[in-house]
Amino acid sequence: MNISKILKILSKEIKNFKNPIVKNVADIYKTPFHILIETILSARTKDSTTEMVSKKLFEKVKSVYDLNSLNLKQIENLIYPVGFYRIKAKNLKKLTKILIEKYNGSVPDKLEELLKLPGVGRKTANLVLIEAFNKYGICVDTHVHRILNRLGYVNTKTPEETEFQLRKILPKKFWKKINEILVIYGQNMCKPINPKCSLCKVKIYCNFYKNLNSLH
Repeated sequence: MNISKILKILSKEIKNFKNPIVKNVADIYKTPFHILIETILSARTKDSTTEMVSKKLFEKVKSVYDLNSLNLKQIENLIYPVGFYRIKAKNLKKLTKILIEKYNGSVPDKLEELLKLPGVGRKTANLVLIEAFNKYGICVDTHVHRILNRLGYVNTKTPEETEFQLRKILPKKFWKKINEILVIYGQNMCKPINPKCSLCKVKIYCNFYKNLNSLH
């Protein structure tokens, strides 16, 4: 499969759609701290909710020390109504303490260090590496996992399996970009339910589309 050709086609296609929230935040706030917090908040939360909450939070919280000075209830109030806001508030409270005590108030720029932080999984850690530090990472969420399995580029059961497989087979020039391309495409075209296959510019390469047609 010519994945380079497919991703180049999709890169052009996504220009018709809106950027995901984390990309917008990276453009506005720039700092690794803000990008880390934003990415944690965005997990299992609608983009519109994350956008609203992050604006409210970042008006008050300019640094790790600002967040550390807030108590748990204040953090909960500031990040409501993101999904699992109580759990995220506890993680943020612990996380700021660790950043101050262990990293001098900075966000670490290594995958294994990021993964030790409360509330940070592989998707978040990879995204922070890419967006905050411009380092190589492969951020795999449900969209990336779904689309690459539909295409037949990977055959995996979980996003984590997909990430490890991509580290072996995906050309490195696409590592940083694949999440942005496929998240936007997955939200607008290759949806989990009722994907717009008839409008898809890469359907001729897609196993899912071929199988769909073979049923008719």
